[in-house]
Amino acid sequence: MAATSQHGAGPARRASGGGDGGLLLFRVGGVPVLLAPSWWIGSLVIVVLYAPLVGRLLPDVSTLTSWLLAAAFAVLLGLSVLAHELGHCLVALRLGIPVRRLRLFLLGGLSEVARSPRRPAQEGLVAAAGPAVSLVLGGFCALLLFAVPPDGAVWLLVAECAVANFAVGLFNLLPGLPLDGGRLVRAGVWALTGLRAKGTRAAVAGGALVATGLIVWALVGLAMGSPDRWLRLGVCVVTAWFVILGARSELAAEARRGWPAGLELSQLVRPVLQLPAESPVSDALAASAGRGVVLVRADGVAAGLLDEQAAQQLASTSPQAPAELAAEPIRAETVLLASEPGEEIAERVRETPAWQFLVVDDEGRPAGVLRREDLRTALMHGRRTA
Repeated sequence: MAATSQHGAGPARRASGGGDGGLLLFRVGGVPVLLAPSWWIGSLVIVVLYAPLVGRLLPDVSTLTSWLLAAAFAVLLGLSVLAHELGHCLVALRLGIPVRRLRLFLLGGLSEVARSPRRPAQEGLVAAAGPAVSLVLGGFCALLLFAVPPDGAVWLLVAECAVANFAVGLFNLLPGLPLDGGRLVRAGVWALTGLRAKGTRAAVAGGALVATGLIVWALVGLAMGSPDRWLRLGVCVVTAWFVILGARSELAAEARRGWPAGLELSQLVRPVLQLPAESPVSDALAASAGRGVVLVRADGVAAGLLDEQAAQQLASTSPQAPAELAAEPIRAETVLLASEPGEEIAERVRETPAWQFLVVDDEGRPAGVLRREDLRTALMHGRRTA
């Protein structure tokens, strides 16, 4: 089963538990940990495929015990994936990267971060955290085997825990997206070239190789009559499908991050006008034609950006009301630095639920206002002509 983190920007999803996310288990650092309904399906498949193998490993146990041990393996695998994802989650939070939710589902686990890492080092650290946790737990369980009487049910459970963690850790180190190894490849190529997109393309190619390798390994198991051939076939086919879809999704997400060549932020921002916050809303609305309006209080503190829709509604009933009543607060996430790379600006805008953003220069002075619709139009036009 796969355990991976999802670095992507998109509309904020409901993460309070229930709904489309699944059963809320607990929260860690404010991040909800959810169990999706599909996890039960995956666990049932594992139990059905693994129970006959348990019977061969422990021929003296009853059929019921074989099924119970197979169910225990499914649970241990789920806990291993959970530990893996918690590694991603805690490192991301430590680096200041918000995490929307952690979810266990049919094919493993997913840590959904609210934004992509800004630097290759962050990408690499978050990606490496999960496999590191899995391998440490696998090593601990392997050492524990020496303290447990061999050939019994307890020994098999500890061995299963070791195998589960080693499997999760090593599989996720395979060098292809959406696996953690693919993210490490992307971080490395990104660091060497300075281009995240090149790293993504290299890691997507690695994902294709990983999926091919999984299918080949499953077919070899069938051809050689391996005892675990059916378990191997089921896991490999489903996981290869997951890798292919994940790699395609990463490539599409990278395309959405793209910034058309030759496009400058200065071409998109609207001129900014500063008005007293107590100005009549009708006057502020008249002055806003084609411009962004920053409303400033008497003490010099910005009250916010004029929200044209709210201003029109207010002006229709109270044209002399203070324009501040129709102001959209200026928050840290709605302030863009004019010198930021275009890809980061596009991602910030996608992540933030606001329709206009204040652009400032390196000294913090207002340089213009960027509207979401203007950016969307420019990016769509740039992709069509690229």
